[in-house]
Amino acid sequence: MSQLDYTGMKRLHREWRRRGHDRLALVLERVQNPLNVGAVVRTASAERVEHLYLIESAAPDTSKATKTSMGTERYIAWSTFDDAASAMAEARGDGYRIVGVELATEARPLHTLDLTGPVALVLGNENHGLSAAVLEGCDEVGFIPQLGRVGSLNVATAAAIAVYEARRQQWTQGSGHS
Repeated sequence: MSQLDYTGMKRLHREWRRRGHDRLALVLERVQNPLNVGAVVRTASAERVEHLYLIESAAPDTSKATKTSMGTERYIAWSTFDDAASAMAEARGDGYRIVGVELATEARPLHTLDLTGPVALVLGNENHGLSAAVLEGCDEVGFIPQLGRVGSLNVATAAAIAVYEARRQQWTQGSGHS
């Protein structure tokens, strides 16, 4: 076994793209740290997230964010919003079902939710998570089960896990209408 060379990686990525994928978007609410936004952008670009809806969040094209995203912000579209209602209305208008990722009372384990079809995953502020208004506006809310003594994950890590879970479900269930 050896690492793939550039040609091998291109071939592997092409094979996975052919499997198909549903539309996927991210909504970030008040994610302030540009390093977190950059990490989210890099994951989003790697997993072909279609759009970022940014509610009072750091911009992906700031110097700190682009350093973390390694320039991948050029592969993803984003829009900025001053309020959550407008962002969620636009995501819904674009055809997405809204799924929050939050440790909340009625949340279910993320892997038990149906994340196939057009889905916008919503993640919140580094310290406060999703606002009550955003939680109320979600179609469903899921949480990432954790076994350790730490009560939460970094928002960029949580986004990576949630995006991967959505893609995993699409690939294993044979989705991919895009």
